Amino acid sequence: MASGSPRVLVVGGGIAGLGAAQRLCRHPAAPHLRVLEATAGAGGRIRSERYFGGVVELGAHWIHGPSQGNPVFQLAAEFGLLGEEELSAENQLVETGGHVALPSVSCTSSGTRVSPELVTEMASLFYGLIDRTREFLNATETPMASVGEFLKKELSQQVASWTEDEDTKKLKLAILNTFFNIECCVSGTHSMDLVALAPFGEYTVLPGLDCTLAGGYQGLTNCILASLPKDSMVFDKPVKTIHWNGSFQEAAFPGETFPVLVECEDGTRLPAHHVIVTVPLGFLKEHQDTFFEPPLPAKKAEVIRKIGFGTNNKIFLEFEEPFWDPDCKAIQVVWEDTSPLQDTALSLQDTWFKKLIGFLVLPPFESSHVLCGFIAGLESEFMETLSDEEVLLSLTQVLRRMTGNSQLPAAKSVLRSRWHSAPYTRGSYSYVAVGSTGDDLDVLAQPLPADGTGTQLQILFAGEATHRTFYSTTHGALLSGWREADRLISLWDSQVQQPQPRL
Repeated sequence: MASGSPRVLVVGGGIAGLGAAQRLCRHPAAPHLRVLEATAGAGGRIRSERYFGGVVELGAHWIHGPSQGNPVFQLAAEFGLLGEEELSAENQLVETGGHVALPSVSCTSSGTRVSPELVTEMASLFYGLIDRTREFLNATETPMASVGEFLKKELSQQVASWTEDEDTKKLKLAILNTFFNIECCVSGTHSMDLVALAPFGEYTVLPGLDCTLAGGYQGLTNCILASLPKDSMVFDKPVKTIHWNGSFQEAAFPGETFPVLVECEDGTRLPAHHVIVTVPLGFLKEHQDTFFEPPLPAKKAEVIRKIGFGTNNKIFLEFEEPFWDPDCKAIQVVWEDTSPLQDTALSLQDTWFKKLIGFLVLPPFESSHVLCGFIAGLESEFMETLSDEEVLLSLTQVLRRMTGNSQLPAAKSVLRSRWHSAPYTRGSYSYVAVGSTGDDLDVLAQPLPADGTGTQLQILFAGEATHRTFYSTTHGALLSGWREADRLISLWDSQVQQPQPRL
């Protein structure tokens, strides 16, 4: 090992970067470590904000699969961030299959209530087909390339056997269309036609009833941050280029050479033995050509292009008084005259809100009542370009149509996420797109140099998009940060055990 402690830079202060830093700081080699965060705060796509007299989640919302096998759940429990219900053995044993809970109420776009039995029937049909996609895992060939095509082919056969009147058939298709839109939110994609069928079943669902953190998800990343040595986190420090496979010298370290030099946007140049890159895949897609010098190997560059990365946004609406029932937890919207079996080519301007799947009812705040809407895909990205006033106007009209109450008071304020516009994120999370496989996520996770020449482990890669079975989740991101920290620790431990040859 080089004289003194190894110098490690972590690029990105989300949960992957924080997790890696925390693990490394506990190692006896006592690395000199800095986490470079482009924005003013830690957490990355975990972003809790005080609003409406409470805390809302602009990013990650739930701990998915909160049980003993989930490190995010375990950490949250250790830090005392979970309540009795979330920690209960019953909650940890629930098997959701990864499917979203059914709504308390489902309304059509013309203001009629859909019978819960019909919603349950269509959910059962849809999620039964989603579960069947696992049949294609590890198959050498699939009947079609995408999850969307498979679902539509199977549904077409089902529809042919329906015996109800035309209006009921149309309503059933409209309900199914909502489930397609929900699945787009879950997968972080514009369309299920973009999601690869063969590897879809590789995503692993942990047991446990998805839960939230009452004090805000960011409480978790704040606790990890607080455990790091003072001054190890540097905010407002965007990285411009990572120069690697070099022999860099810095005046601050006379006589030492470093294989990596990180050049920041503000002109700062930081030498390192190792750099762990944890930036979102959306950022890599946009900047990989200039972010690495020399450029990434062709295979690595190709998987960055191939793996999917889409947008899922939230829109929060604050009301003086609730217009929903006290026990209502979720309101689903069913857009009449929509069908997953028909492609509609309408302008985003006029129909963006039809991708909205409905609203979660948030626990009441001190003096306000808040709904949280979810919307994915190109419609979600278009929503980001609108003003708050335009979004509020559109959603007021949607709610008036859903409730059949043309006098329904407008929400008094709106707050929304804009993950596609965020310059250091450029979207929400990854999915395995048509043309890519789980192998591509493994390739993305491989450190550089990949050919075994030069100094080892110069650049390491972490983040949710590098976890083959837990991509798109906070626990996948955390585990990936730990994985890369452990990779470095193994290297250091092996170097301590091997006597260094004399020069």
